[in-house]
Amino acid sequence: MRTREQNKSLTGLILAMCIFGTIGIVRRYIDIPSSLIALFRAVIGTVFLAAILLISKSKPDASEIRRNLPLLILSSISLGFNWILLFESYNYTTVTTATLCYYMAPMIMIIASHFLFGERLNRKKSLCVAVAFVGIVLVSGIIRTGIPRLNEIKGILFGMGAAVLYASTVLLNKKISLSSPIDRTLIQLGLAGMVLLPYTLLTENFADISFTPWNLVLLLIVGIVHTGIPYALYFSSVKNLPSQSVALFSYVDPILAIILSALVLREPVGITEILGAALILGSAYYSEKI
Repeated sequence: MRTREQNKSLTGLILAMCIFGTIGIVRRYIDIPSSLIALFRAVIGTVFLAAILLISKSKPDASEIRRNLPLLILSSISLGFNWILLFESYNYTTVTTATLCYYMAPMIMIIASHFLFGERLNRKKSLCVAVAFVGIVLVSGIIRTGIPRLNEIKGILFGMGAAVLYASTVLLNKKISLSSPIDRTLIQLGLAGMVLLPYTLLTENFADISFTPWNLVLLLIVGIVHTGIPYALYFSSVKNLPSQSVALFSYVDPILAIILSALVLREPVGITEILGAALILGSAYYSEKI
């Protein structure tokens, strides 16, 4: 039986996942390199959260930050490069395939949490994970379209790499003991930006990049709507929920991403994808309610 605090955390987690589920679509319309998008995402998200703290007249707890600084740095590095690999994956393959690869992360989280945190992987959880995985395979459309062509392998590898980094970020955050979710997110985004800045300067030719008004508007949306707001919700939620529950409800993101890719990008969705979505949602509900 979940507590009131856990119910609130679960609502925040689902809302964050719904927001994250739209980022693949937005990425397709931003005509600048992935590393630069990740950098702007970190910088804009940091400024947005800093403004919230300034308006609310709140100050980060310096002693808590110093105590957690090593883990904050590690999680920020993982977070920043996770974004780069995910955005690159969208460039080389479909949103559907990239999403499937990326959402191997919950499987990694569930297995890792068993060994790292001693969270028991009982029969019910195991069954739900298996059913959810079948669902994500169906939603991906791989059964209908077959194994991706060789020219998509690069996108698949980027997606799998992003999955490992995503799982690492979540698991590291389970060990961070900052009491304020906004403080936590602000520090992580700021540190991620500091990590991404030299990488971007070394790897990108800024003379060839066009900062059109449309690109700038989309970057603001990614930084505020897809970063500042959902990450504050996400990190405040995961600390109150078991890693296995976080993993299962994370499937809300790929379901929405794949539905939107069908509606907006016209990627094909048939009966197998619909059945897959039902299996994923059903397994998440069964895991939490019964």
